[in-house]
Amino acid sequence: MSTEANERAEGRRRLSGTVRDSSKKRAQDIVDTAAEIFHSRGYTETSVHDIAEAVGILKGSLYYYIDSKEDLLFQVLSEVHDGAAEIVERVQAMDAPALERLRTYVREHVVYNTRNITKIAVFYHDYRSLSEDRLAEIIEQRGVFERFVAGLIADAQAEGAVDPGLDAKMASFALFGMMNWVYHWYRPDGPWSPEEIGDLYAELAINGLARSRAPKRRRAATPASGRAGRGRRR
Repeated sequence: MSTEANERAEGRRRLSGTVRDSSKKRAQDIVDTAAEIFHSRGYTETSVHDIAEAVGILKGSLYYYIDSKEDLLFQVLSEVHDGAAEIVERVQAMDAPALERLRTYVREHVVYNTRNITKIAVFYHDYRSLSEDRLAEIIEQRGVFERFVAGLIADAQAEGAVDPGLDAKMASFALFGMMNWVYHWYRPDGPWSPEEIGDLYAELAINGLARSRAPKRRRAATPASGRAGRGRRR
């Protein structure tokens, strides 16, 4: 048996009698700590030993909760999606025009991002470090939210609140670019609260959509080859 396999076995043996509720709390502490370290050092530069030391347990004991460091990254990213999915559920339950539902979604999405800035940053910095199957799962989950927002925009177009000529999918990408970029600059000790930022972003998003007009498509340039070199007829 390899050294790492021995450590895992020893970790499970040591913690086999742990009370279930306490074990869940410790598991969450480990995920939260891993997110902090991934954020400060980067996923690839972080070792399982670093996480165990920060939590205050032996490396072998950490393997009671995980099989690999990737398990922790996947858990961090999954928690981000779980939080985002709750927002979708609340907005879906609203009885309101599409633009008002979209306003609520944008506000809550931004508030969630600012309140969970560490895990959001890890998500966008490190999600491509996942193995192929897990990466595909995360990308598919992300697509659910993009389709949801594009659907709200399409509903608003059907209601006459947004120019029907706008490309709903492209508009949704623009909104996510705005909403998700907040993790680059937001600081919890800054002058704006998450709610203030969420309100501003929602106002910008809705006013922008309501006033935007579909861009005119450029006509294809007329080939000049047929004229070149002919010269002027005399």
